[in-house]
Amino acid sequence: MNTPEIHVEVAPELALFVPHARRAGVHPLAVDGVSTLGHVIESLGVPLTEVGALVVDGREVPVAHIPADGERVAVRPVTRPQRIPGAPLRFLLDVHLGTLARRLRLLGVDTAYESTDIGDPALATRSATEKRVMLSRDRGLLRRRELWAGAYVYSTRPDDQLHDILDRFAPDLRPWTRCTACNGLLKEATKDEVAAQLKGGTERSYDVFAQCETCGRAYWKGAHHDQLEQIVKRAPTMQRP
Repeated sequence: MNTPEIHVEVAPELALFVPHARRAGVHPLAVDGVSTLGHVIESLGVPLTEVGALVVDGREVPVAHIPADGERVAVRPVTRPQRIPGAPLRFLLDVHLGTLARRLRLLGVDTAYESTDIGDPALATRSATEKRVMLSRDRGLLRRRELWAGAYVYSTRPDDQLHDILDRFAPDLRPWTRCTACNGLLKEATKDEVAAQLKGGTERSYDVFAQCETCGRAYWKGAHHDQLEQIVKRAPTMQRP
């Protein structure tokens, strides 16, 4: 008895996930007649978080589709901007994405971040419990079924990472409203309220302050403000309408 075989074409945007021999064109792939198409695509290395549509012989099918012998499958990337239904858009980042987390918080995007490695099961559970989109470069983590939603972070460079996430999800931006340390909301504060955190030069040079409602950290327009302002100014240009 011949083994069933399908023919798979992976979109160029997803080529990095599959072996080099499968990165262009249509290639045969043996199937068992039992496994879902979603499972088959994951077995090639493509996280389902990155798949926008599975098209079989010209028609879109769900990941639960059981591929049959001779079918031609096109694996397409997510459509941008990607909408995540069912909850306000907010993120959870793993231990390797600290700079991205701080930049998203700078822009006022609700961003939880684990500064220690708590393990994939705990991260997936938090994503589901808090209904947060899990951002990670860990493909194994993104394959966990208990995730609320997830997205692969394609670059190792923080500038590119931020551009990619803003382009993909187009979150609402509210710069200077969140604590970059803990994600809490900021409020205006007087110099007296934050005096204990100020050194002599800062206390003499600045009069406008904000303070985190959660951790109490104080903020003012210090030496790095111009650099942060550039990130804020560029952010809207990174988003799709």
